[in-house]
Amino acid sequence: MKGFFNEPNITVQLLEGSATLGGVIDSHIYEQVPAKKSAFFVANLGVLMQQHVLWQSHMAPIRPFYPVTCNSDPAVIEVLAALGTGFICTNKTELMLLLAFGITPRDIIYASGCKQLSHIKYAAKSGVDLLVCDNEVELRKIARYHPAAKLLLQVATASHHQESSMAPGCSLKTCRHLLECAKELDMQVVGVRFQIASSCKDPQAYSHAVADARSVFDMAGEFGFDMRILDIGSGFSGSESELEQVQSVIGPLLEVSFPPLSGVHVIAEPGGFYVSTAFTLVVNIIAKKAMIRDGRDHLQDVLSLENEREFLYYMNDGVYGSFASRLLDQTIPAPSVHKASTLIKALRVEEPVFASSLCGPSSDELDEVVERCLLPELTVGDWLVFDNMGVRDFGDMRQQPVHYISSTDQWYKLQEAVVRCNSTLKNCLLISCSL
Repeated sequence: MKGFFNEPNITVQLLEGSATLGGVIDSHIYEQVPAKKSAFFVANLGVLMQQHVLWQSHMAPIRPFYPVTCNSDPAVIEVLAALGTGFICTNKTELMLLLAFGITPRDIIYASGCKQLSHIKYAAKSGVDLLVCDNEVELRKIARYHPAAKLLLQVATASHHQESSMAPGCSLKTCRHLLECAKELDMQVVGVRFQIASSCKDPQAYSHAVADARSVFDMAGEFGFDMRILDIGSGFSGSESELEQVQSVIGPLLEVSFPPLSGVHVIAEPGGFYVSTAFTLVVNIIAKKAMIRDGRDHLQDVLSLENEREFLYYMNDGVYGSFASRLLDQTIPAPSVHKASTLIKALRVEEPVFASSLCGPSSDELDEVVERCLLPELTVGDWLVFDNMGVRDFGDMRQQPVHYISSTDQWYKLQEAVVRCNSTLKNCLLISCSL
């Protein structure tokens, strides 16, 4: 990408006719030198358009602000910017990335809970004025180094406190104190942000959060602040059913507490919702061990071919690369086995399957990606396919090459949507593909 990364244009393969993801994977496997088999991603940019349509269908007029930390791939940033989303960033690097793409500062929120002074100064210099704050120390830092900032107060929610004692946000009592401090420091407070944990299945969590946000808006009004932004946070999965469920709960609450005539702009932070299903990771088996469990349930090397044996496979990518989310105890679903244009699912009736553990190449005991899934016996050189690998968190997608695809239909829909937004996809080159 030109600018911050100084990269060439992005090549997007349009899949025509009977072309499939399996065929695309085949083509990129065959391109590789046998002695150097590298892991790679396939990113379906059409999925971003598909998810954007879902969002507009179920969550309009809530404007999406995409969290860059979720996945900072250049194509993702460019497509979502062209579709008119805003962006959430947490550090100077992400700020620089967004500004290099020509994203206007008013469409960026700097949301880190602990901001470095140099990063605050950079935001001020760049005209990024919307900042999140949840304590007095941060408030005074921002007042000193970015006095023109417009603040969103991060309000604590019960769902996050159930998840972690380090959950972000301040109580209603603390909010009043922060409003007093902001008034004293002549700072602007323009809204409220709250987060509902994605693991929370209690609809009442939104009810309590919206009620607390309304209370903060009312308190801010007493101090003379012009409150006009409500950020309902992240926590959205990529499924349409989950989105419908959230809307069925949050819609009526917002209608009562923040009706359209109130002038409050409601935004949200769908990250994984957009990118989770868009990315597929393909890895290669580089080593293999046959194992058997002893009486203490420990694995030991075996040379026999008894049915009780298990397999330990080493891949050319692991938790210190594309599977970094495992370090946060997130579960990685079992992969599929890729063989000659066919995705062989993990369970097949016509061949035996074995308990199989998948590890990265580091030999570190923490570098275990999947523990004891069922797979047919594999050999060194086989390829595995991991779906739903779009959420990167603190992992660096740039470690592995990314190949971009889209169905022709989705790409044309994307182009039409971009035109309606009076925008363009400046850096995407197209080639047709029939595989």
